[in-house]
Amino acid sequence: MKNSPLRHATDMSYAAMMTDTGEWKQTACILCECNCGIEVRLGGDTGRRFERIRGDKAHPASRGYTCEKALRLDHYQNGSPRLTSPLRRRPDGSFEEIDWDTAIREVAERFAAVRDTYGGPSILYYGGGGQGNHLGGSYSGATLRALGSVYRSSALAQEKTGEFFVNAKMLGAMVRGDFEHTEVAVFVGKNPWQSHGISHARTVLKEIANDPARSMVVLDPRRTETAELADFHLRVRPGTDAFCLSAMIAVLIQERLIDRAWLADHADDLDRIEQLFGNLDVGDYAARCGVDEVLIRGATRRIAAARSAAFFEDLGVQMNVHSTLNSWLEKLLWLLTGNLGVAGGMYSPTSLVALARVDKGSGAGSGSGGARVSPVVGAQIISGLLPCNVIPDEILTDHPARYRALLVESGNPVHSLADTQRMRAAIEALDLVVVIDVAMTETARLADYILPAPSQYEKWEATFFNFEFPSNVFHLRRPVLDAPHGPLPEPEIHARLVEALGLLDPADLAPLRAAAEQGRAAFAEAFFAATAANPALGALAPIVLYRTLGPTLPDGAASAAILWGAAHRCAAGFEASVRRAGFTGDGLALGEALFDAILASPSGVTFAIDEWADVERRIGHAGGRVRLVVDELLDEFLALCTEPTGGLSDEFPLVLSAGERRAFTANTIIRDSSWRKRDGAGALRINPADATRHGIVDGGLARLTTGRSSAVVTVEITDVMQAGHVSLPNGMGLDEPDPSSVGGLVRVGTAPNDFTDNARRDPVAGTPWHKFVPARVEFVASSA
Repeated sequence: MKNSPLRHATDMSYAAMMTDTGEWKQTACILCECNCGIEVRLGGDTGRRFERIRGDKAHPASRGYTCEKALRLDHYQNGSPRLTSPLRRRPDGSFEEIDWDTAIREVAERFAAVRDTYGGPSILYYGGGGQGNHLGGSYSGATLRALGSVYRSSALAQEKTGEFFVNAKMLGAMVRGDFEHTEVAVFVGKNPWQSHGISHARTVLKEIANDPARSMVVLDPRRTETAELADFHLRVRPGTDAFCLSAMIAVLIQERLIDRAWLADHADDLDRIEQLFGNLDVGDYAARCGVDEVLIRGATRRIAAARSAAFFEDLGVQMNVHSTLNSWLEKLLWLLTGNLGVAGGMYSPTSLVALARVDKGSGAGSGSGGARVSPVVGAQIISGLLPCNVIPDEILTDHPARYRALLVESGNPVHSLADTQRMRAAIEALDLVVVIDVAMTETARLADYILPAPSQYEKWEATFFNFEFPSNVFHLRRPVLDAPHGPLPEPEIHARLVEALGLLDPADLAPLRAAAEQGRAAFAEAFFAATAANPALGALAPIVLYRTLGPTLPDGAASAAILWGAAHRCAAGFEASVRRAGFTGDGLALGEALFDAILASPSGVTFAIDEWADVERRIGHAGGRVRLVVDELLDEFLALCTEPTGGLSDEFPLVLSAGERRAFTANTIIRDSSWRKRDGAGALRINPADATRHGIVDGGLARLTTGRSSAVVTVEITDVMQAGHVSLPNGMGLDEPDPSSVGGLVRVGTAPNDFTDNARRDPVAGTPWHKFVPARVEFVASSA
């Protein structure tokens, strides 16, 4: 498919090609995990409009590159109404404004009442940041410890925890792919042309596509933009990825294409893998997934023959049937071919603040084997995160250990999690719901209290998605605008809550404030001594740092105080990499030098430079050896050979993918639908054969029905979809102000989670099957 016109597309909007004499302020795009550096020039009648946006050439990672979505960020900052005062729900369901002192006092009192009556574990925390705002949420840990809360969840728990589980079992570390230098790029349920996830995504994809010495393999049921560029498009039937991946592994084993020498030096249990896949019927599995056996063998041989191969699995398989099993199979492909720790292969990056950790078992709600489980359902907690799909089941019950209260921060579970109707019922059943957010989200409308925060461009912020290699970059973003009167940054909200709960004695903080005024060397000595002598103070370290070190930081950067500890941990844990990045000093001086650079670098700083030899040392198992077998997944794998394919019925003969990423979708960060240049309603995409069968016309209306909901949708007919497969975009169905009525709301587009079912989830990680929702469509009208 290398004849795709995308190979020659000009990235006119991607690089900074203009010169300008106006003032430009450095920040970053917040619409995907790449967080490309951008520069913004303000203007308009108020001086607060994002008048022009361009890539920041000084950003060490993106170097002037940004995607087209970044150019629409004014719609995030200025496009929809903002919360400017704390709100309290009245008995009639409406809200009233209250002052901050009242809000903090009442919220603290009510959380404390839940804690004292039912125990701290009855309080659930959800959120902590979206694509680009992790700094404020990092202070939440102190609030949760003050409340005795031990259960938390986030969007990662409906996307990535299956992969986290497999990474922990096989590698004891997280991994990424070096696509810039790889010979063969493999994307499994991933369309980086739209979802990005790798640096300079579209540039890198075109470079691979235009280089005859390199190849691209895409495993996806849709003919995506990335698949258009691929040499091998393994166009599986929806939900059959595990069959295709298993067939590829069987080809490696049966054709003796594995890197046996590398495996002998670095991996355990190869003999068991050979037994599992040695007799697998490749032809049968190819037929089951709907991909030509010749194509499967050709793609597999190309991977095995390459000097390097980099892989990226994403939501197409991680929110699908067999999601955790798929993660294991995908990793076997690159491990069996020796693509760990080699240039152009897979690596384990440094981190300043780790978003995911390797589970070590034990803790509240421990189940068999020491694994933590949820209190009601007994769902496995992976990387400290409760599966999103079990949240309603943990609430809508008379179980004495059910959740009674919820704190939501920068999250919108009513809209973003599976089974909107059941999620809404669960939240309405709680004794207390508190939301910290910028806007009146669908979740905020159900809250008892809403605590407003500034936008991501009105405060110090950062993303913890720092996965680059060999040079890893951290970007502490400065405010582009002053915050309006009313909202408070999240660290201040958490500090006030902890203080209202009576957990911080001002007498304990006074010596630390005095030490901070003397300088950070004196502060470090005083801080480590104080927290060693008083472990309770250490448990509240984020707030302690914010209240003591924070006021001494330059330019009002108090919210960055928590990064002081992160810089020291990074310098100690990745010392050689930090020194290669140019930082010097002995003892604590190395961490201080790193922290100084973070504060002083408005376009971001390279905080670590790795070598490929570092990768093996980061494998978390004894001797740095990989464990090829994940025993917990073997029963599911062995059952594949007798599993009926299809999983559909006469009532629901189609597969709906709920939440496709498109050019103008961005989760629910942008709540102003006018930002979309096209597909404003979020059309249902359907194959021409299915449209003909149901009498549906392009641009017309159809009724989409699943086991959970039914709605009329606009239709787009396209052969991007294969027959039997339909899709809705993510981020649609938000409630926006209705211009025709005062205070009224209008829903724009169709919310995909209205159609999903929280009971349809992975048996290991509990991740939802959003990409495999049985559905049907019916003709409604020829025009919208």
